[in-house]
Formats: sequence, C-alpha cells, structure tokens
Amino acid sequence: MKTLILVRHGKSSWEYAVGDKDRPLLPRGINDAILVANDFNTHMKAIDAVFSSPANRALHTSMIFLRQLYISEDKFNLASELYDFSGNHVLSFLKDLDASLTTVAIFGHNHAFTYLANTLGNSYIENLPTSGLVQIEFDIEDWMLIQKGVTTKIIFPKQLKQL
Repeated sequence: MKTLILVRHGKSSWEYAVGDKDRPLLPRGINDAILVANDFNTHMKAIDAVFSSPANRALHTSMIFLRQLYISEDKFNLASELYDFSGNHVLSFLKDLDASLTTVAIFGHNHAFTYLANTLGNSYIENLPTSGLVQIEFDIEDWMLIQKGVTTKIIFPKQLKQL
C-alpha cells in the first residue's frame, strides 16, 4: 500500500518584480498553510519523505508543513520535476520513487496537482485551491505501478475557516 499526499503551495504574491520561481507567499498563504497542516496533523500517517518544487512559494509552504507536523528535515528534498504545471513531470517523478517509501508528501503547483488529484484519485475536484491537500491511497507495492487509487482525505482552507 502506498499513500500520496498532494499539497498545492499557499497563496502567493504578484506584487514584486521577481521571476515566477521567486514569488513569495502572502500572509494569507502562510496562515492557510498553517491551518491545513494543523488539521491534517490530527489524523495523519507517518510520512517517509517530503518533496517540494524549488519555487519559493512551494518551498515555503513545505517548510510550514514540516514544522507544524514535526517532520524531520532529513526527510525533505527539493525536486525540480515538481515545478510542473501539466502533471506529466510530476507523474514521472512519482513513478521513479523508491519502492521502500510508503507515504510521500509532495508540494507543487496547479494545474498539475488538480490534474493528478483527478487522474489518480477517485473523487473529482474542480480546482485544488492554494494550500489545499489531497491524500490518495494505492494498492500497490511499487510506485512505478501507480494508477487509479482511492481519495481518502481532502482538506481545503475554506472548509476549515467555516468551522
């Protein structure tokens, strides 16, 4: 059994004259990431590895999750394949994961993550919002066999703010 946790980066700022990879999180992005991480922490599995896109907004979001979930930084890696907007590079990345990893969290971007949540999971999501989390479980022994799984958790910041 394998578990994939997809997290879209927090809400980022467009107000600075920087390249796309360097855009920072807005305060809302920071707060939403903390909110989702704290909710996820109440019922999460042990995570074997965490991978993030090298884009500042994804990296910052992943660091918030690491701290809030008390995940050791030695489980963290940057993965340039996650700086992808179609989902093709992310899917190839997933298929290349070491079979010894059971539960993996990845931090990246739309439209790739909405596409993957819908392609790999069994629940339709119109749009994975910023700081949104989707967990999918697969009845496989090796990541190279990844295909349709079961969506077991969906956490959006908006849902938590309504509580």
